[in-house]
Amino acid sequence: MESKAKENPAAYDRLRSRLESEQAQWLITGVAGFIGSNLLETLLKLDQKVVGLDNFSTGFQHNLDEVQGLVSEAQWQNFCFIEGDIRNPEDCSKACNNMDYVLHQAALGSVPRSIEDPALTNANNITGFLNILIAARDAGVKRFVYAASSSTYGDHPDLPKVEDKIGNPLSPYAVTKLVDELYAKVFARTYDFKTIGLRYFNIFGQRQDPDGAYAAVIPKWFAGMIKGEALFINGDGSTSRDFCYIDNCVQANLLAATVNDDRALDQVYNVAFGERTSLNELFGLIRSRVQKSFPAAGRLKPEYRDFRAGDVLHSLADISKARELIGYTPIFSIETGLDQATNWYMQHLLPEN
Repeated sequence: MESKAKENPAAYDRLRSRLESEQAQWLITGVAGFIGSNLLETLLKLDQKVVGLDNFSTGFQHNLDEVQGLVSEAQWQNFCFIEGDIRNPEDCSKACNNMDYVLHQAALGSVPRSIEDPALTNANNITGFLNILIAARDAGVKRFVYAASSSTYGDHPDLPKVEDKIGNPLSPYAVTKLVDELYAKVFARTYDFKTIGLRYFNIFGQRQDPDGAYAAVIPKWFAGMIKGEALFINGDGSTSRDFCYIDNCVQANLLAATVNDDRALDQVYNVAFGERTSLNELFGLIRSRVQKSFPAAGRLKPEYRDFRAGDVLHSLADISKARELIGYTPIFSIETGLDQATNWYMQHLLPEN
């Protein structure tokens, strides 16, 4: 696994400088979640005004509390929280009122959860998506940026994944994310409503929940290694993913919301780093970091079990479209992202805490 050098993110640097002097109104749905709270932190530090909507189904108050501790009191005063549900059209209308930009992150993630309860996933990810889309259109927001998913590629065999080549969905979750893209396209054509979809590839980093049946692999392994718990790999470990650190994801959202090039609008973009790492490699990368503080972790080995239904074997993104049209330039590789994440997990998952 070789790490490719990445150039400086000139477009993102320029955007951050501009935002520091131009205050706008932003709505983040799912603001108490992993990605939403990181978006909140960045926007508040840029002195933006933010409204957040969340029902705490998968988000947490402690994520908001942590952000509050990381920004100034004046910056925190620029944040207004609405406890509400995207399945309720009235909550969506209230949240979208007077917004310039909507960053729609609220959803029920997890392929296994969607297989166990497809109706609940549909209600959140399709009905909820349509509700917030309508509310944003009616409120006249400048740009609607939404969390799409690499699961949309389904069973298409090509690597790397290119935005205009998708296969058949492999789970109810993937179906919902594909429908979201279709709705966005229809709203663009029918109402001239400006949307951009971001197909996330295995985002990871600080405030990603390590607990629960549907926890993502990176926080789950950090927690397991720190606490000495059993660690599992689904399949033989050769399965690979394009892991993308959260700061790269935040960059993509802000660039998508503010891009001025008309060619960039009403599109979907891969959000990833552009390299793939096998689960066996990932296990070694995390173990080598944890064992610096917990030497016993160096002896840990994973337990292999059956491959999980609905998953794909390999995933790798072509990010050239996002690079060209919105100026996306991911800075954090899997290694440098894990370095950042390690610090956070060590602080928050120590056994004595």
